[in-house]
Amino acid sequence: MKQRIKPQRLRPGARIAVIAPSSGLAKQFPAVYRRGVSNLKKVFGFEVVDMPTVGMSSEELSAAPQKRVDDIHAAFADEAIDGMFTAIGGDDSVRLLPLIDASAALSNPKPIMGSSDATTFLSYLSMRGLNTFYGPAVMSGLAQTENYPNEFVDHVKTFFFGEWSSYAYAPYPRFTHGYKDWSNPAAAAACKPFHKNPGPHVLQGSRPATGRLWGGCIEVLEFLKGTAYWPPPDFWNDVVLFLETSEEKPPPRWVGYFLRNYALQGVFSRIRALLIGRPKDYTDEESAQLKRIVKTVVAEESGAVDLPVIMDLDFGHTDPKFILPLGGRIEVDPTGPRLELVESPFA
Repeated sequence: MKQRIKPQRLRPGARIAVIAPSSGLAKQFPAVYRRGVSNLKKVFGFEVVDMPTVGMSSEELSAAPQKRVDDIHAAFADEAIDGMFTAIGGDDSVRLLPLIDASAALSNPKPIMGSSDATTFLSYLSMRGLNTFYGPAVMSGLAQTENYPNEFVDHVKTFFFGEWSSYAYAPYPRFTHGYKDWSNPAAAAACKPFHKNPGPHVLQGSRPATGRLWGGCIEVLEFLKGTAYWPPPDFWNDVVLFLETSEEKPPPRWVGYFLRNYALQGVFSRIRALLIGRPKDYTDEESAQLKRIVKTVVAEESGAVDLPVIMDLDFGHTDPKFILPLGGRIEVDPTGPRLELVESPFA
């Protein structure tokens, strides 16, 4: 990886720009968006700045990729803005990549956080050297804060505000697979039923490994393969790859197809460890099938029998979710199991 460019740590009172790089769901479901903004202010102590795209519909955003990029550039350039969070994901932010001026981010680094479709520009900016953050969005992850275990607020505050040089992730005590009907404003913060969290599943590996985090939503990463925004072979040598599936719930066999492409690139013989988020809405049998497929592709077909692989982790399209710094150095110990950032991703 390139020399890392670390943004400044966020502080209570920091001004957060909300961007809409993917879809116009903030305009479609304003009650959910307002709840997320309220939590940013009241729970976490941020000031919030709505960028122009937040007020646009999905149709308007689809027709105006340059406006979406302009918001990102403007937020990086504005000295009064301390960081930026996405409103929510979508499905076409890959169209922004040829329009993004990475130098705008690299010359004025700030925390930028999102997940799902934000994988496109988060992974690209990380490849260019900037530490970026895969975590909750305003509508999907922050609007529901009041219904999460208290550990979520502790995680966000400690991650962004704490003066730490190492940080160990701890599984949340319970999780949910999503939210109730957003068309009902009274359910803006409501979640589907919670389940007891059994913790991560160690698929294989017996020794700790350390590398730099990189990855995102596995379906979105498929958009990037074969393009200039996909890593070259030597990039993978120091990577802990993290992958997760979206709310579209790709069947386990499809995930196997995706992973075989990584195998053909030699990724599993190069990376230090593989982390996989809890799949959204999978049945117990589908989850078991996914584990069998990952084991088959990584160990049997690729021969990476010693690669640490940990699954069912609290990131991605599950809630509450971890914040993972792309470019941050992490130690993965399958014997614990334990995930620990071994340096701060902040300057």
